[in-house]
Amino acid sequence: MHSPLFSLEVFPPKRTSPVGTIYDTLDGLDDLKPDFISVTYGTGKSADRTATARIANTIRSEYGIDAVAHLTAQYLTASDVDEALAMFDEAKVSGILALRGDRNGDREPAGVFHHASDLVRYIREHRPQMKIYGACYPEKHPQSATLDDDIANLKIKVDAGVAHLISQLFYDNDDFMRFLDKTRAAGIDVPIEAGIMPVTNAKSVRRMTNMCASRVPRKLARMLDKWGDDPQTLREAGIIYASEQISDLVCQGVDGIHLYTMNHPWVTRRIWRNVGDLFENTAVA
Repeated sequence: MHSPLFSLEVFPPKRTSPVGTIYDTLDGLDDLKPDFISVTYGTGKSADRTATARIANTIRSEYGIDAVAHLTAQYLTASDVDEALAMFDEAKVSGILALRGDRNGDREPAGVFHHASDLVRYIREHRPQMKIYGACYPEKHPQSATLDDDIANLKIKVDAGVAHLISQLFYDNDDFMRFLDKTRAAGIDVPIEAGIMPVTNAKSVRRMTNMCASRVPRKLARMLDKWGDDPQTLREAGIIYASEQISDLVCQGVDGIHLYTMNHPWVTRRIWRNVGDLFENTAVA
């Protein structure tokens, strides 16, 4: 274990990509020895459940790293969730990240699990020993009226059974620390990891920040303006930016860092090379 915690996120290869590409990603991350790796999940198709479970099992069995499986709620029926939980049991995941999931305009929600908290309650009832993770938004969820309203909803989710929170991306640490103060004041006392998304592509940063209603600080905006058409230089600047974010957050005593790898292991390794010494290895020899 690390202090603070250090974890990673990977996603299943696209259906048009060779399945083996996930091994390239995992091989590139193996010696970082994160406390866990989370595996994303799509909009609820059975193929998504299978891919998530298969990769989670690979992470645990072949790399010896705890795996957390994502599970999105709004397109699932109770039987879909039961099927996913059975797959995750077989994969021996160490936890489930229960999410509502993004809206897919081509599909209608199943109308069973309207919110992530509904899925959390169901998992808690049917898998009482399973550790449940949840997502949080340092700058509020895009559909919440205010940050205080969003934190009130987050408290409902934690009270339903979430034992560990992972934040959505943010690019100004002051936003995260302000959010952290508010969550603690609201009585939310579970660990909250700061989600860091390295800047590797100007278009993807603008798309993600727009989708998440996340602010682009002036410092980052200058980077995007100067090097947006120079991907190699922007990636280098993005590695520095993420490293500085993590250094500052560790200095301020955060519970953990969750690094969104985007399946780019070399970027993740470069960042870890910069910040790894800031994390204490608390494993017992």
